[in-house]
Amino acid sequence: MISVIILGAGNVATHLFKAFKTSSEVSVIQWYNRNLDALRPFSNQVEITNDLNALKDADIYILAVSDDVIGELSSKLPFENKLVAHTSGSVSVYDLDKKHKRAVLYPLQTFSKDAKVDFANVPICIETIDKKSYPLLKQVAKSLGSPTKRVNSDQRRVLHLAAVFVNNFTNQLYRIGHEITEGEGAEFDMLKPLILETAKKVQDMSPFMAQTGPAKRNDKKTIKAHLKLLEKPQHQEIYKLLTDSIQNTHGRKKL
Repeated sequence: MISVIILGAGNVATHLFKAFKTSSEVSVIQWYNRNLDALRPFSNQVEITNDLNALKDADIYILAVSDDVIGELSSKLPFENKLVAHTSGSVSVYDLDKKHKRAVLYPLQTFSKDAKVDFANVPICIETIDKKSYPLLKQVAKSLGSPTKRVNSDQRRVLHLAAVFVNNFTNQLYRIGHEITEGEGAEFDMLKPLILETAKKVQDMSPFMAQTGPAKRNDKKTIKAHLKLLEKPQHQEIYKLLTDSIQNTHGRKKL
């Protein structure tokens, strides 16, 4: 049984804990957070602590905390030569204190506390400095049912950057679409099958080949009508920017 201690109480930490609880290969023996209130709902399932000096001996210490505190927290850990992995997509593995065996266990997925996550659909990117640490981290990821991929720092950074485009930015476009429909009393739910179909298409073809719409076919009349419908200048700018991007990609003449 692989012993794990989780540090942090955010979305990633919470989902990892819940997933590890169902694993027969990994045991979370302790959960740390500076503020214990966030961990109290789990106090009957795992030992919780807010004292770094009270941390137990474990095979892996997983830092599922905000990017800007990873380095500081790792330097405060009262031990050395232990396997310490952070879960960030953008923070360098070298930001971890060099007294540790440094690694990254990056789950490439969006996490919200109230949304269930099936780790079978969560690719986990693994990066290590010490090659001997890789098999253990791979075993931990496999125990969740997750597909794994060994990556280097540059690959992980661009995956995280691309994830911002396909997830965070896309979700903001959903929000704008919701605002537009809501303003006229139309139902945003009518768009949900389209959202799912769009995501489904890129499973089988490239995003380049999947592109449709007025920008790709250079439908100037529809584009101008859409811009006229948009009341907020910010929404107009986003529409123009994305239209230009699609037309540049597909060699269409701009407005």
